[in-house]
Amino acid sequence: MNQYRSAAENGSSLNHLLATAGLHPLDATIAAKFDEYLALILRWNSRMNLTAIRAPEEIQSRHFVESIACARLLPQDIGSLLDFGSGAGFPGVPVALCRPEIEVTLAESQSKKAAFLQEAVRVLALNSSVFAKRAEQLDRQFDCVILRAVDRMEDAVAVAASLVGPGGTLAVLTTLEQFSLVQASAGPAFRWMEPKPLPMSEQRILILASKSPD
Repeated sequence: MNQYRSAAENGSSLNHLLATAGLHPLDATIAAKFDEYLALILRWNSRMNLTAIRAPEEIQSRHFVESIACARLLPQDIGSLLDFGSGAGFPGVPVALCRPEIEVTLAESQSKKAAFLQEAVRVLALNSSVFAKRAEQLDRQFDCVILRAVDRMEDAVAVAASLVGPGGTLAVLTTLEQFSLVQASAGPAFRWMEPKPLPMSEQRILILASKSPD
């Protein structure tokens, strides 16, 4: 199917996928932003390996729907969020679009992907910034740290856990098989909630953990 469909067609397609997944549709303004985001991904993906999934419908069903669901499941009292190893911006950019009250930091050490994220922040006018280095070089903590599909998951979760502030939330998009590994890697300071299933998959889950306030 033509990847350069109209914005109205893309927005309608995304809302149809959300409805299929049992999720509320996006309002027109946010849907238009997701159209811009999709167009940006397709344009950059034509000249660099931004994401292995290249078909617009698959980007929407695999990345957008899951990230939107995640944004809606995060606690309501988050003021700052770190997307650890953001890559093409999943789930950090959708979080910033769906939850504009959250100050989102997109951490990505690969220079080309970081440049894409800078462009996405500019084009979409997000309440976000890009940290173009390894996340462990950050000198601050966040109300929430989220990660998804990162290399060396065990090490990444341990670093992410250290960047969660007291009383904050660690959010991991993973699979049921990795649940126990994630728990062990985060350490004893976290209280884990019941895993939440993610749409468009039988295995993928969002797990949230609250860090001790001490």
